[in-house]
Amino acid sequence: MAACIEQLTSGMAATPLPFNLDRPLFADPSTIYKFVELSTAYRRANNEEHRDDLWLKMREEAWKDVEKEPVLGSYYISSILAYDSLESALATHLGYRLATPYLPGQNLAEVFLAAFLEDRSIRAAVQEDMRAIKERDPACVSYVQVMLNFKGFLAIQAQRVAHRLWLMGRVPLALVIQNRVSEVFAVDIHPGARIGKGVLLDHATGTVIGETAVIGDNVSILHNVTLGGTGKATGDRHPKIGDGVLVGAGTHVLGNIKIGAGAKIGAGSIVLKEVPEKTTAVGNPARLLGGRDNPIKLTKIPGLTMDHTYEWSGYVI
Repeated sequence: MAACIEQLTSGMAATPLPFNLDRPLFADPSTIYKFVELSTAYRRANNEEHRDDLWLKMREEAWKDVEKEPVLGSYYISSILAYDSLESALATHLGYRLATPYLPGQNLAEVFLAAFLEDRSIRAAVQEDMRAIKERDPACVSYVQVMLNFKGFLAIQAQRVAHRLWLMGRVPLALVIQNRVSEVFAVDIHPGARIGKGVLLDHATGTVIGETAVIGDNVSILHNVTLGGTGKATGDRHPKIGDGVLVGAGTHVLGNIKIGAGAKIGAGSIVLKEVPEKTTAVGNPARLLGGRDNPIKLTKIPGLTMDHTYEWSGYVI
């Protein structure tokens, strides 16, 4: 074994490292301590010291993971176990994931933490999103994996903070966060977009959501989806997605059109016109199952069931 290691490492000194040691990959202990203090002090000052069952569950999962894979110990400590709240852990994780050599992780983490602590609605949405992923995605094994590895979740939480900055007039910082999320997670969500709670971006790669888009509660969106403009409109020009909608992979919904609550959009569809609530639209261009005059009505909420199937009359492979 020693001979193998010596052979593998011989000559490595002259090989440049694939990362920049001047930019820390994880938060340093002083940053962690500072964020824990800030989070604790804020909750005490605002009488918000309550039992967070989701956070306690996540910490329990993290300890079990470390017992199984000790090599993850330092990573899990600096990402989860050293913190006293989900907000401080998530803020630091996002900050260091989106950092650059000239935009330090600690600075970004402070921005995220301030938004999480000051905006109760963001904190509630973070937890609703985590629960939505755990319940709807059969590939999700734990809340720990949601926070550390599910880039759709991370992209949405970063956008929630960017949206708050956008509304506060801090446009340059909001746009920088949008750009970094696009570069790091391959998800491009404009800070002007409005996103509800309990939202799942499954896989998320290639998702594009425009400035005036609105996404309701309990919506599930697969990868490579565009909620965009038609290219010729200005002002309010992006889709409005109702509560409980399911948008299949590779779908493009274009223009200021409404997708009604509880509707389902089949994978690969191009949607240019309004889709009534509780109906299914499929194809390029998208058509309603059953026809526009008498569309087939869904009896369950597709954004929750994640049922991507549908039946064409006389459909044959």
